[in-house]
Amino acid sequence: MAERIVNVPERESGNQEALDRVSRERGTDLKNEREQSAERAEGANLEQARTDIEKAVEVKKPKAEKEVAPAEKRRDTPAKRRADRKASYKKTMKETQAHMKPAERTFSKVIHNPVVEKTSEAVGGTVARPNAILAGSLSAFLLTLGIYLFAKHYGYPLSGFETIAAFILGWVVGILFDYLRVMITGKRG
Repeated sequence: MAERIVNVPERESGNQEALDRVSRERGTDLKNEREQSAERAEGANLEQARTDIEKAVEVKKPKAEKEVAPAEKRRDTPAKRRADRKASYKKTMKETQAHMKPAERTFSKVIHNPVVEKTSEAVGGTVARPNAILAGSLSAFLLTLGIYLFAKHYGYPLSGFETIAAFILGWVVGILFDYLRVMITGKRG
């Protein structure tokens, strides 16, 4: 429904005057707005330049070294280092186990259980010493061979306990050797 505007001369002159007046007012308003925005921009640029200069001056000034308070020095305590190491260990174990197959992951979780690890370390440091195991296995081999040859020659039957007894005897000799070596030299390695 389009309406047609009819050019009526009397309407045109009244409208033209009103349009001229509104146009002049709007032009004045726009001119004032431009002047105000230019003034604001100059002020903002001035402030920006001022902050840039202050930052540059701060960068050029040598910073005084901060003195570390004794309380800050104590923050790195053995307990904190131990906790950090434990957290790092757990993170590494999780990352490593994530790359394993399910069966390997389960086995890893079992053997890296803190109770199993502590027990293994205790046994490895006392009962399962390398010298004791070596001495036990060598004595088991040599004594069992000797007993077997002796029994075969004279016709005695063997019970099967000979190997176990020979290993235990060699193990005791190996433990005594380790103990005496540590007592004499003072070195555990």
